[in-house]
Formats: sequence, structure tokens, C-alpha cells
Amino acid sequence: MVFREIVRNRVLYSLAVPGLLVLIIFFYLPMFGHVIAFKNYNYFDGIWGSPWTGLDNFKFFFGGSDWLRVTFNTLFLNALFISFGLIISVILAIFLNEIRQVVFKRVAQSMAFLPFFVSWMVVSMMLFSLLNTSDGLINRSLKELGLDSVSWYSMPHYWPAILTIISVWKTAGYQAVIYLAAITGISPEYYESAQMDGATRLQRIRHITLPLLRPTIIVLTLLAIGRIFYGDFGMIFGLVGDNGVLYETTDVIDTYAYRALRQLGNFGMSSSIGLYQSVLGLVTICVFNLIVRKIDKESSIF
Repeated sequence: MVFREIVRNRVLYSLAVPGLLVLIIFFYLPMFGHVIAFKNYNYFDGIWGSPWTGLDNFKFFFGGSDWLRVTFNTLFLNALFISFGLIISVILAIFLNEIRQVVFKRVAQSMAFLPFFVSWMVVSMMLFSLLNTSDGLINRSLKELGLDSVSWYSMPHYWPAILTIISVWKTAGYQAVIYLAAITGISPEYYESAQMDGATRLQRIRHITLPLLRPTIIVLTLLAIGRIFYGDFGMIFGLVGDNGVLYETTDVIDTYAYRALRQLGNFGMSSSIGLYQSVLGLVTICVFNLIVRKIDKESSIF
């Protein structure tokens, strides 16, 4: 039955071949590398020739208390990024959709999208110019107001908020474009009918835009939750670097694994951490997808 369907629509299925090849080569074949998590890997013997160590690499990671700290930081920071990013990007998409002047709308959309293309290294320099203790813009402003300057890079409790603001600033425009495309696909007849019935602009947004935007919000949120155990390594390492003072609130699983690989050269432990992330991410997205299926089956991923 499946073979007959493929033969009947072979031209259409052939269009999916390049994407399937990329998926298999770059996503599925590298999964065999997880075997390193159970080996004492070395360059000379290779992946298959290195001796087995069983669960020793996992014992090294879970033997201390660091795994609790980095796991909590990863979950907490990603929860902040997902929730605030969702709220700001949806609001931004609605605002952009409500702009009636075409030229201004395109300029505003481009300006909102621009931060997404700025590299994290450039963002780190911009942030340092703002937060630098001696001559940072924020500390200079505080001094002009008669307030004491703040040593931002030595106070870890400020950084969840700082990282959330930076993450939302950089990604909200990109996510807003996706929501804006979904809003554009809503039939204008809904808005025309509501306007004829006397609905205000806010009422049209509340009763038409947001309900019809819900499936897109759920799918994108589920995809984000699937990577909730993966910290944004480029952002965290680019903005924090090796500042050990800030590890208390900013050290995530990815940066911890990177330091383990760089300082100890332990490929096995780094791979075991990656496997730990993958398994927990799979379990998380399956659980949340099951919850969504109970609430709204059509909005689930699978």
C-alpha cells in the first residue's frame, strides 16, 4: 500500500529526497556517536576501538552537585526565554499587523528583524559597553542620577533578567515574522464581519486574531520545549565567557560540557552529558505533546 502510494506520486516524493538526505546525514547518522558516552574514548583507537567503561562517565557527571545546578539553570533560563519571547513576539506581530502605512510597516518589520543577524560576539561587546563598571553607559547614567554604580559582572542574581532581555531583543523580531505570516493567512472576512457588528480593534484582536493564532503558538512552543534542556551556548558563552563569579545563575549544561571537554579533554563525559540532554528533551516534548493532545488534538505535533 505504501509502495503503491510512493510510485503513484513519485514526482512529489522525489522533491523530499534532498531534505531527507540532509536529515539522515546530519541528524540521524551522528546519533551513533552517542556510543562515546559509554567508552573511554581516545584518538588512536577511535570510536569503535576505545575501551568500554559502562556508566562510569555518567557517574563522574552525576557524582557531584554540579549537575543539579546546571540542569536547573538550563531549565530556568529557557523557561524565561520561551515565555517572555512568546509574549513579546506575539504582541510585536499583532502591532506590525495593525500598521496600515505600508512603507512604515516594512521599515518597522525590518528593524525588528535586524537584531537576529547580529552575532553574539558583537552583542557581547555592546553589552559590555552598557554594563562596564568604570565607564559603562548604565553606570554613568546612575552616577548622574546620584546613585551608586553597579558591578554587573560580579553579581550573578542580575543575569537571568539580563540574559532574558538580550534573548528577547535578538529573537523576538524573527519569531514575530512567523506569527505575522500566520495572522496574514487569516481571512479578512472575519474582521469585516466583526467590524460591521461594532467590534473595536482590541475586540477583534482578542476574539479573532489570538484564537486563530493559537495553533501556531502551540506548535512553536512545543518545538521550543523540545530543546528546553539545551542552553543557548553561543549566547551564554559569548556574554558570560569564563567568568566563574556568574556560574551560579548562568552556567548551563552546554557550557559545563564545553569546559569539561576543554579542561579535562574527557570526550566520554561530554558525550554522556549530551546523551542526558537528548533523552530528557525527548521525554519532555513527548509529555507536553501528550498534554496538548488531551486539550486540543489538532494542535499537537504527533
